Amino acid sequence: MKELPLTVRRSIELLGLVLIGALFVVASDIIMPVIMAFFISIMLLPVYRFLRKYKVPEIIAIIFPILLVVIFIGLIAWFFTAQVGNLVSDFPEIKKNMAQHLKSLSEWISSVSSYSPTEQMNFINKKSNDLLNMAGGMASGAAVTLSSLFVFVGLLPIYIYLMLFYKDILLRFIFMWFKTTDHPKVKDAIYETESIIKNYLVGLLIQITYMTILLGGLLMLFGIQHALLIGIIFAILNLIPYVGALIGNIIGVLLTITASTSLAPVVTVLAVIAAVQFLDNNILMPRIVGSKVKINALMAILGVVVGGSVAGVSGMFLAMPLIAVLKVIFDRTESFKQWGVLFGDERPAKSPMTFPGFRRKGPVELTSGTQKD
Repeated sequence: MKELPLTVRRSIELLGLVLIGALFVVASDIIMPVIMAFFISIMLLPVYRFLRKYKVPEIIAIIFPILLVVIFIGLIAWFFTAQVGNLVSDFPEIKKNMAQHLKSLSEWISSVSSYSPTEQMNFINKKSNDLLNMAGGMASGAAVTLSSLFVFVGLLPIYIYLMLFYKDILLRFIFMWFKTTDHPKVKDAIYETESIIKNYLVGLLIQITYMTILLGGLLMLFGIQHALLIGIIFAILNLIPYVGALIGNIIGVLLTITASTSLAPVVTVLAVIAAVQFLDNNILMPRIVGSKVKINALMAILGVVVGGSVAGVSGMFLAMPLIAVLKVIFDRTESFKQWGVLFGDERPAKSPMTFPGFRRKGPVELTSGTQKD
């Protein structure tokens, strides 16, 4: 069979990427719960295998790890709700502190500009009315999003159970896509994919735990109010690469400002977050995850942005494991290795433009017949 020209193959690849992207945009509400369930089911495989090793009935071996995940997520939700309740109880103090901050800000603006406090209040009232109108328009959308979240969470346990129950059928389906001679490569890719996803997700759960305890505990030692709430919010947002840490810092600063009239606690919060994040990025998380698949920062940020625009928060959380799985597949497929290189962070020792095959060995002939040195 004659091989297709390179340009045709590349065009088919790009067309396939466009079609896959369009499919995710159109059917993200269906696809994202399935992908999330797939990742969680792989994370639960060791527990399932351990129970089956000791002759536990298959149904119980599937349901038990799912219950463990539900309990863990329920504990996180309960802890977060309790901390938010403490924040709400301090609302009168928060209102008083915010009034003091706004007064100080108004005096500073008056000192550096010609806007009087009355003009500033008129401006604030006008913008407040605009925000209220915008909030009214977003209320119906929020109700739809909340209902979609309940459907998402409700479908997850069902998908996880069925994937663990029918895992052998899914594996057979994957192997039937390839020639028998390629089955060893497929097997290696499946094992590595399982290892990457398992290490990544388990590492994230461990990261949420120690980040909340470490960051919240240090902030409590420094006397910062709502320290545990700042800790758990930052720990959860930190799961989103690069973008989440920035948002977590902003929320931490806002919570600290509302709890105090002084700026010293804000500096303390930023310093503690920076120290904990440095420890997490350079010492703790690399040892916990231990993944050999490295994704460069450009692809990681693009993945988070694209995942967020296509599938919202769930897309942002799933962007990194999806890219890691794709890189494993691309690295083992001869016709897609260039995509694996694009996703990776292995920089070449020298620029490809300096390779002997790319060096200009003579003048370049122009279409007009003239030559240029």
